[in-house]
Amino acid sequence: MGFDYKKNRDWAENLQVVMQLGLTMAGCILFCLYVGWNLDKWFGTRGVFITLFIILGIAGGGNVVYRQILEITEIEKKEDSTDNDNHNH
Repeated sequence: MGFDYKKNRDWAENLQVVMQLGLTMAGCILFCLYVGWNLDKWFGTRGVFITLFIILGIAGGGNVVYRQILEITEIEKKEDSTDNDNHNH
């Protein structure tokens, strides 16, 4: 009794999208945290670059996630319009 992908396809695809968006956001923030931490270490500052780069990571990650959501919704709109065109003819 395994996972029936055909029966739960929509659910599985939505889970995939949510996981992809979450990992994208986390990756952007962690990358910027790493860069900020190394710059603070290099310049001898205490948290200035970490704070700045975390903010940049959140903004950049949000931008990337927003563009991914737009791309996904555009693909779904095109598929829906193609399905409707096929049914009408």
